Amino acid sequence: MADLSALEAPAALAWVQSHAWAYPALEAAHITGIALLLGSLVVFELRALGAARELPALALARLALRVAVAGFALVAASGLLMFGSQPGEMLSNRFFVAKLALVAAGGLNALLFHWRGGIERLDGVARAQALLSMGLWLAAILCGRWIAYA
Repeated sequence: MADLSALEAPAALAWVQSHAWAYPALEAAHITGIALLLGSLVVFELRALGAARELPALALARLALRVAVAGFALVAASGLLMFGSQPGEMLSNRFFVAKLALVAAGGLNALLFHWRGGIERLDGVARAQALLSMGLWLAAILCGRWIAYA
């Protein structure tokens, strides 16, 4: 395996390393995005699994999707800035690589859910995808927490 620790941060991102508050602020933004993303997904996925059947699934999905997309945008932007400040270190961290794979799997699962019309169906496949989604995003969060300790 190649030694990626020699990769340097782009000069444009030097402010992330040089300001004492920059990285913690990005982490706070990242966590806020995670809360928006996962919180809205869990609410809809619980509905897909049969909870709160009195709530219209389509209306709840529209709201949850907007919040989830906003959360993901915040996660992606803050994550890219944190990654860009230390790319070699991140790419050589097995938990970071696992987190990226889990995020990609979570995104693919969501695309497949919407592609097959899972919101309208809420059938066994949709319920399985809801469970898979919760597991993938939780695993991504756990890997993200372990990045600092690897």
